[in-house]
Amino acid sequence: MKKTVLITGASRGIGRECAALFCKNGYNVAANYLNSEKEINELVREYPDILPVRADVSDAEQVKSMFDKISNQFGDVDVLINNAGIALEKLFTETEKDEWDRLFGVNVDGVFNCSREAAKIMIHNHKGKIINISSMWGVCGASCEVAYSATKAAVIGFTKALAKELGPSGINVNCITPGIIDTDMNRNINSDIMQELISETPLQTIGKSRDIAETALFLASDSADFITGQIIGVNGGFLI
Repeated sequence: MKKTVLITGASRGIGRECAALFCKNGYNVAANYLNSEKEINELVREYPDILPVRADVSDAEQVKSMFDKISNQFGDVDVLINNAGIALEKLFTETEKDEWDRLFGVNVDGVFNCSREAAKIMIHNHKGKIINISSMWGVCGASCEVAYSATKAAVIGFTKALAKELGPSGINVNCITPGIIDTDMNRNINSDIMQELISETPLQTIGKSRDIAETALFLASDSADFITGQIIGVNGGFLI
């Protein structure tokens, strides 16, 4: 029987790559998006079996409705990949409260809302995989990205605690912390800064969305059944 995966923020970048890879590997794929209708339609045209599900993950009621739609189409969610996220590059002293709140709303509340709905299902079934996408900046922090770094650090702490709580129910909870990945979010980085980041990376390159998707596919597999509460850095050696 095919397993079902829900991937949030699946219209582009890491989320899109996860959706494509899991679809190719025989999963029922529910691809969450909010505003990127053009991109999600392109994804579904390429992979017609993917179910697009629109929801603002920061809104608990929309998340509940999204899970209901997935249940009606595919049945229970077996794997949740909390990938939806937004960034903010700005001096801390110039960061507005509404910007701070919005980052925490998507990056942290979104993980809470989706994981809570998934956990209800997984506890009942006594199995499941939750995979959170954080960032290496959640480990070491990034100048001019205090709000973003704080949200990603929160996801790491959330992962560790939830893994302890859900482990007795047969549920694995892990976190991937990507380094510099070739995504739309990072294409706005100044070229000189990008070269500095590459030079600080032992493998002397930036990562691809596929690198993160492959890691997520492994964590979702039976081969990772004894792995939980782990923070897995996929960063070319930037943090060792």
